[in-house]
Amino acid sequence: MTATELPSGVGLALHGIQPRARVYSNPTASLLYTHALVRGEARLAEGGPLVVDTGRHTGRSPKDKFVVREPSSAVRIGWGDVNKQLTEHRFDRLREKVVAYLEQRDVYVVDAYAGADPAHRLGVRVVSASPWHALFAKTLFIDPTDEELLTHEPQALVLHAPEVEAEPDEDGTSSETFVVLHPSRCEVLIGGTYYAGEIKKSIFTLMNDRLPLDGVLPMHCSANVDDDGRVAIFFGLSGTGKTTLSADPERHLIGDDEHGWGRDGVFNIEGGCYAKVIRLSAEAEPQIFKTTQTYGTVLENVTVDDRGVLDLDDASKTENTRAAYKLEQIANALPAKRAGHPSAIVMLTADAFGILPPIARLTRDQAMFYFLSGYTAKVAGTEIGVVEPQATFSACFGAPFLPQPPSVYARLLGAKLDEHPHVGVWLVNTGWTGGPFGEGERMPIAATRALLRAALTGELDGVEYRTDPVFGFEVPVDVPEVDARLLDPRSTWADPAAYDAKARELAAMFRENFARFERADEHVAAAGPVA
Repeated sequence: MTATELPSGVGLALHGIQPRARVYSNPTASLLYTHALVRGEARLAEGGPLVVDTGRHTGRSPKDKFVVREPSSAVRIGWGDVNKQLTEHRFDRLREKVVAYLEQRDVYVVDAYAGADPAHRLGVRVVSASPWHALFAKTLFIDPTDEELLTHEPQALVLHAPEVEAEPDEDGTSSETFVVLHPSRCEVLIGGTYYAGEIKKSIFTLMNDRLPLDGVLPMHCSANVDDDGRVAIFFGLSGTGKTTLSADPERHLIGDDEHGWGRDGVFNIEGGCYAKVIRLSAEAEPQIFKTTQTYGTVLENVTVDDRGVLDLDDASKTENTRAAYKLEQIANALPAKRAGHPSAIVMLTADAFGILPPIARLTRDQAMFYFLSGYTAKVAGTEIGVVEPQATFSACFGAPFLPQPPSVYARLLGAKLDEHPHVGVWLVNTGWTGGPFGEGERMPIAATRALLRAALTGELDGVEYRTDPVFGFEVPVDVPEVDARLLDPRSTWADPAAYDAKARELAAMFRENFARFERADEHVAAAGPVA
């Protein structure tokens, strides 16, 4: 291990950090494995993945996220429940705590990039006292080449100290946990939580602030491309199938979660994937399943027995079990992580009410309406207190990660659609059919894949459509390899009148949610479901 130990303080003085212990600069995965295992902070499972436990935080802590209010960025931030204010004084106080902690411990420094397009990439540095979190950062961000590493300049800094807790009364936080972004300094402080997703999403939040300034649309989406260069992007919240459906063996994966759409096309912001793995199926999702048996993968909160054998079906710790793995672990991943402009946009929703059809074609204004709505539904058992389906609306399919108001991103999407009018936009329901959750059944994944294949290859361009009387979008009447009854959700319900009532109820939820976008274009507002 001594070969990778560098003199104390290398590079960290730039950030006001004077380490008194060892600094591991850009350590190998092997070294990080070794340190995590020796320290008892991880376990090795069959096949080689590193299995870790994130403790009481098994997901993001949105109520503990803050943005520093400072003169150069305050005017553009969408202040409110998503972007809560923290003063610069309190940021500096928290930073001093984190730095004091890091200076007393061995630290791991990971230098990488966010953004596969060189014109829009950001040099990222993550400093952590935790070896497995350093491995997570090394996995999720884009690796520099040896030559790039020599000239790498950190433009964004993440200071990560899970053991450091805030004092809410003095630090102005909501609890002991804090995730704080300083927009102009491009610095992030993370403390009080071991959930690694905070590292990746904090940099995504930063990119969501920076990219619009360059006219680039940042997107919470997955993306892939076929051999003919036809790019598809998949918007969707957690549990809608964004990762699963984009990992298509017949297409090349650009990325599974975060992208930008710039002047030259779509590019991945990350170098890795962060997939939910609860009840992962080797048959339905073979490529992602394989990553859970592979060296280099970090598995969060997955149950492993004394023999090192995983149980992906065990949700005793959380439904939000996760795997972090390099994009290259997917056999057909695109090495460049960037491609041309989209030919198709897919908006995924897991409709637990069983109302929406498995696929619908959207007009430009309807696309804007459903983009701003960002709809899906939570089902019973996924969160404490959820006992029946609950509608969830997350603007632009990523409200927790938008520093600026949703209208900024919506305008960028509208401009892209106007610039590229050939782009087909589809709303795809991966949720329930035949009734709501508890009565109906989950949409067959084979049918979803067949419909997507038909949409992305242009096969749906010439088929017959009907106009939904409530939602107004167009739904194909008949598609090869798909049960025609699925295309008409009303016909799958035992009681059509009950379907009609629930459809009106869901439409009202959409209208009520959209009312908060009071400055939205009137044509976009009118493109939603009827009242």
